[in-house]
Amino acid sequence: MDRILNAQLERLRTDHIDYYLIHGLVGTLWDKMEKLDVLDFLDRAKADGRIVNAGFSFHGSIEDFKQIVDAYSWTFCQIQYNFLDEKNQAGTEGLEYAASKGLGIIIMEPLRGGKLTNPVPPEVQEVWNKAPVKRTPAEWALRWVWNRPEVTVVLSGMNEEYHIEENLKIANEAYPNSLAKAELQLVKKVEQKYRELMKIGCTGCRYCLPCPSGVDIPGCFEIYDNLYLSGNDKEAKLAYAAKPGGIIRGDVPGYASQCIQCEKCVEKCPQQLDVPFLLEAVVEKFERNDLREWRLMAKKTFGND
Repeated sequence: MDRILNAQLERLRTDHIDYYLIHGLVGTLWDKMEKLDVLDFLDRAKADGRIVNAGFSFHGSIEDFKQIVDAYSWTFCQIQYNFLDEKNQAGTEGLEYAASKGLGIIIMEPLRGGKLTNPVPPEVQEVWNKAPVKRTPAEWALRWVWNRPEVTVVLSGMNEEYHIEENLKIANEAYPNSLAKAELQLVKKVEQKYRELMKIGCTGCRYCLPCPSGVDIPGCFEIYDNLYLSGNDKEAKLAYAAKPGGIIRGDVPGYASQCIQCEKCVEKCPQQLDVPFLLEAVVEKFERNDLREWRLMAKKTFGND
């Protein structure tokens, strides 16, 4: 850990980092990090001034989140949060819990990787159009996040100059508790419409994992749902080949077809989803015909050929 931090400092040409995160924590990874004395490492790095404020980013269950929050004197945390993820990962419960412990809270994925803005399903746009005050879907989604008084910083991916201008304008205007009750109800209707369009409705809580057969259950379901939200068949097939296929992470495949119908996931699913049945639908959509060709394309695309 010291070697990595020192290399980071050298490359950044600085002798300290103001906000330093232990990234991507989930329960099993956190257990491993504790055994490797990550907390002692943070204490030493803060004592000698290389790290000023220590934090962590998180992609696990709410129980794991609370355990990690309570394990150390963190300055801040970083969580995924948007109007579709109130009950996903740390969610609203985690947001409020971290704030109650005095942590600054950085929000990632406020637009769910852009899926709440591009493209917007016509059925969803119809709901937005009913608002008395006209705003873009991005502004509605960002204002919904900023409306929470617990939020300290919002991270939003921007690839056009006007995105920067829009984000700055929204952040300047969107104070905590600034959305009216009717506006919050409108966002709730949009959420419900998205839920109707999503074929599976998996929240990504990951309680179903680990799968004995190695199936990336939430990953398979996320891509399947995204297909019906975006309508982009090619993008979905490439994503399926690359993500559950293990190509991006350099990992073993976790395709839906690996399911052996053991039903252990069904017992653990808080949404009471018939996971094996739904995985069959994923197989039918993504694995029946041209998965091999999409795997080859994914390897070329992600530089792992």
